[in-house]
Amino acid sequence: MSTTHSHTALYTKNLSIGYVSKKQETVVASNINISLEKGKLIGLVGANGIGKSTLLRTLTKVQKPLSGEVFLHQKNLQSYQNLELAKNMSLVLTEKIVSKNLTVFELVSLGRQPYTNWVGNLNKNDIDIIQQALTETNITHLAEKKCFELSDGQLQKVMIARALAQDTSLIILDEPTTHLDMYHKAYILKLLQKLVKNTGKTILFSSHEIDLAIQLCDTLIVMTKNGVVSDTPCNLIAQKTFETLFPKDLIIFNPKSGSFRVKK
Repeated sequence: MSTTHSHTALYTKNLSIGYVSKKQETVVASNINISLEKGKLIGLVGANGIGKSTLLRTLTKVQKPLSGEVFLHQKNLQSYQNLELAKNMSLVLTEKIVSKNLTVFELVSLGRQPYTNWVGNLNKNDIDIIQQALTETNITHLAEKKCFELSDGQLQKVMIARALAQDTSLIILDEPTTHLDMYHKAYILKLLQKLVKNTGKTILFSSHEIDLAIQLCDTLIVMTKNGVVSDTPCNLIAQKTFETLFPKDLIIFNPKSGSFRVKK
């Protein structure tokens, strides 16, 4: 095992991401060398259309890299079979739930599919893990409610609970605060911060809530037109990384407060 990445859940090596259509190759970002340290909350931020979702899809084997490699627990991501990957990485995507007629308990229990037999029978261990996931996300009282009865904020907590029930060491979320008001955006990100501390899992999420991510994350991955950089929020502020995200004619970053404001 490589000692260099022994404390790393996932890392990339000279990764290039983008799309191939017919004979044309579109590069979104290249020469990406980042690592996700175990037991950390990591935010992926950048301007709209910069390629955050493309990067997440590549890191989760939904999309193949144009070149370079992704390693999950020291093993090349492309060599994982689907079932093995589902036991090592869980995803919370922005897609709508196919059936909101499920109860909260039923939806969270879907996280146990990689471990149950083909019938999907739950044993006592499965049920204990599901109950723990409901407790960790503070939704035990919602267990018997139908998902269509839930608010967007409640439903997002249910999706996070499903990922917890999957019992992987790495959880990746694509825009977990989309469609939520400011209170619930902060609540969800604080919940993720708490889960990292309580469970020791590594959590990576993409977000437009850069101010909140700066306050709450251990590490930030920042995508800019000039490349992809990763460091602690304090170091990125000192390096003036956030000042390059948006045109200065409208948006200004205040390094003292760690927040953006509209230019007067």
